[in-house]
Amino acid sequence: MAALFAVAALLAHAQFVDSGAPGHAGPKSQSVVYLSPEQVTVHAGKPSSIDLHFRVGDGLHINSHTPSDKFLIGTDFSIAGSEGVQLAATSYPAGETITLASDPNTRLSVYTGDFVIRAQIVSAAGNHLAQGKLHYQACDRNQCMPPKTITVPIDVIAQ
Repeated sequence: MAALFAVAALLAHAQFVDSGAPGHAGPKSQSVVYLSPEQVTVHAGKPSSIDLHFRVGDGLHINSHTPSDKFLIGTDFSIAGSEGVQLAATSYPAGETITLASDPNTRLSVYTGDFVIRAQIVSAAGNHLAQGKLHYQACDRNQCMPPKTITVPIDVIAQ
């Protein structure tokens, strides 16, 4: 009986693939990578737009900010608890529409390859390390990984 439960647990988990731990190589080890900017200079106290560049790993896609179905996990950028830097607004790119061979009637709104999120921030004067977060769920053509959040560090110099 215990063996039956173990097999059932493995089968239930089979829909997800491991996104990889740090230090593990492989195509799914880094499903989304933050590319830039590492540092921005803005006017203190005034809304400033910055472009955040990301790359989705080869053979993967992530749901856009406005996924095609309410049960899908959309991509979301936030800055929480960063002293001196506030996120005023966020603009996301339009998603690319794809269909999967396993369900050709369902259209998905996704990001693949490189994409840019435009964040509008307001910063107090000084040098601040803003800790942004990108929350997403990566999938390949057959299965999805568990949702993940990566840190998006931005050194903000406000003058």
